[in-house]
Amino acid sequence: MPEITLAHPADVDGWRTAARRLLAHGVPPVSVTWTVAGEQPALFAGDPADTLPADTPATAVRVPRRFVELADLALCHSDPERFALLYGLLWRVNRGEREVLNDPADPLVRRVESLERAVRREIHHMHAFVRFRQVETPEAGEDGPYVAWFEPAHPVVEAAVPFFVRRFTAMRWSILTPLRCAHWDGTDMSFSPGVQRSAAPDGDALDDLWRTYYAATFNPARVNPAVLQTNMPKRYWENLPEAALIPELVKGAADRTRRMVDAAPTAPSRFGQAVARRRG
Repeated sequence: MPEITLAHPADVDGWRTAARRLLAHGVPPVSVTWTVAGEQPALFAGDPADTLPADTPATAVRVPRRFVELADLALCHSDPERFALLYGLLWRVNRGEREVLNDPADPLVRRVESLERAVRREIHHMHAFVRFRQVETPEAGEDGPYVAWFEPAHPVVEAAVPFFVRRFTAMRWSILTPLRCAHWDGTDMSFSPGVQRSAAPDGDALDDLWRTYYAATFNPARVNPAVLQTNMPKRYWENLPEAALIPELVKGAADRTRRMVDAAPTAPSRFGQAVARRRG
């Protein structure tokens, strides 16, 4: 029983290479054990020596675009069976069941798609809730790099960071997480193992800016605690500087809404008056 060890929890490239080699040898999904370097081996893992030869060629595999999209995201889930699930689906597609991806009733397809959806949500949360803080260093002083701490539910760092490269291209920054860390030097991206929370910087002046912005844009007329926590899950609040304001803002929302309603209406602009006359 071949045992495939991947370099890290979101090693999509390593999974692809191994999957091609397994297909080249006709190894069925039930005969493969997938592990991640540094993690506890599976209970029924095979002999580490019982792996495919390193020089085994990786067969070119043609799959529908939809499978590639599914695999790239679903493999970034924390489900310990994700690698096996995707190889099982790849096996079926490669054996002629290419239309299975269009069958929403297929149990395997449903499960893989649920992983994909969860990863999409986590990537969205990372884009929305990463907060950079500038770090002063002896070499750079106040021009030091920006560092953020984030605690993802799934290993989505590699999938999420292209957004930050596009948005903060001119900055030097690092995003630290317990699972994986990303580093951008203004030109190249690199990754390193996860770290503890203590490695991240404490709050700085940027935290005050986030709090000021959040308080100014908070709409008391739209407060719904359940919806608020759906869009901003409470597990992220500890690392969001503006989250400390939420209880007080929610508490005062009713009074602020009443004041908004009672406030005297402003006179319409001349343009607004002209439009009203035309419609009349």
